[in-house]
Amino acid sequence: MNTPADPATDLKCTPVRRIVIAGGGTAGWMVAACLSKTMGRLLDIRLVESDEIGTVGVGEATIPTLLTFHNLLGVNEQEFMAATQATFKLGIRFENWRNVGEDYIHSFGLTGKDHWTAGFQHFWLKGRARHLARDYGDYCLELRAAEESRFAHLPRAGMNYAFHLDATLYGAYLRRMSEGGGVQRIEGKIAEVSTDAVSGDIRALRLDSGAVIEGDLFIDCTGMRSLLLGQTLGVPYQDWSHWLPCDSAVAVQTESVGPAIPYTRSIAHEWGWQWRIPLQHRVGNGLVFSSRHIGDDEARKALLSRVQGELLTTPRVIKFKPGQRDVTWHRNCVAIGLSSGFLEPLESTSIHLIQRGVIRLMQMFPSAGIRACDVDEYNRQTREEMEHIRDFIILHYHVTNRSDVPFWRTCRDMDVPASLGHRITLFRETARVFRSPNELFAENSWIQVMLGQGIVPEQHHPVADLMGDSELSQFLEDIRNAVNRTVAQLPAHQDYVTRYSGKVGPAPGSAKAA
Repeated sequence: MNTPADPATDLKCTPVRRIVIAGGGTAGWMVAACLSKTMGRLLDIRLVESDEIGTVGVGEATIPTLLTFHNLLGVNEQEFMAATQATFKLGIRFENWRNVGEDYIHSFGLTGKDHWTAGFQHFWLKGRARHLARDYGDYCLELRAAEESRFAHLPRAGMNYAFHLDATLYGAYLRRMSEGGGVQRIEGKIAEVSTDAVSGDIRALRLDSGAVIEGDLFIDCTGMRSLLLGQTLGVPYQDWSHWLPCDSAVAVQTESVGPAIPYTRSIAHEWGWQWRIPLQHRVGNGLVFSSRHIGDDEARKALLSRVQGELLTTPRVIKFKPGQRDVTWHRNCVAIGLSSGFLEPLESTSIHLIQRGVIRLMQMFPSAGIRACDVDEYNRQTREEMEHIRDFIILHYHVTNRSDVPFWRTCRDMDVPASLGHRITLFRETARVFRSPNELFAENSWIQVMLGQGIVPEQHHPVADLMGDSELSQFLEDIRNAVNRTVAQLPAHQDYVTRYSGKVGPAPGSAKAA
């Protein structure tokens, strides 16, 4: 095994034309689709995968950034939804996280209206202190629509949304698109990764058939094995399990027993949490758990006792280690997807991280040769993005009122990264939230989760005190009434999905924003 060299040295500026993607699944085919759509005429793109090797295939909930990716690819949304049996998603409902029997929704929307000096939460806090404000979520369209299980496309992108989708069907959908764009799929298992004896770069993949696939740039989409970046090039892995206690999951699919709701359910249990993801044709279920607190067999039984509908698959256990590689681009290999690191699916960021990885690569594509400055910048951006999402996920575990079981007491009492500790203290003491450039989760996401998990800020911005009770009450009621009027016009989510994904054409019964 080669020891990673300094990424800023020992790089050759050889033109990159031959791209080899190791592995298919969601990651491999997202990479293939994006590169072939944007740079396919300049590149020779080959993807190696084996029908005998399964994929994780449970990343079925997404976030709104996927719409940007689809716009880049020219995806017809109705065709995509029909092909992947997708439904719409407006957020995530967190049940039992703050305390047993209490829940809240982290939605994709904006809440209220900000003032240039202060966010809406400061006016809401003043209204709450004066008994003039309703629940924070009452001032958010997407959250209220989720609660009412309603959805429609609104003019001027007036509703922020994402999708629940069948990951296996999504991979197949992207494969058809990629092959139509000139990507060559090669069937076979990778038997050996050959490296250059002098430079240490990856030279070729040798398949079990004896075929040798040479390339200039290799994309590692081999999943948690990280066959190229980790096993061959020896890039170390940073273990974050001291902050993220869950290291296992068990997943199963069931028949639908009712209308699909437009949000993911995340239900906290004594040793982790359970997801429910409604698709058009079935429901995805899973239990993310700490193996230090419950065994595999017990977790499997616990999940099966909590699902609804007939089982469609056999429950399977997935093991993982939360964390990331020291670098995700080393020499002539870029790891995208699970091969670069893993953050549990609590906030549905897995597909987003694949998307960001390939778009970042496209922006820094080394057509004239791999240069240290590109490698360093790529790795810096990837590291900062992963750490930002890591902190957001840790927030859910750490800020809790639960003390009923050892798992939650450990999470509540653990030390957290200084970057997260600062955000929590800032919000608790001042109600302020600031977003750094290029961070995924914006201010309102942090506010919804911190309020939802039980943080009550100690003060609000003085600009809110400039409003008297009558003016503040009217300000809050106008926002809430506008939200309610729009929600009342929206059709039931299940009805809209059935009509929308069943034909290609204008969206049926699109509502108007109030």
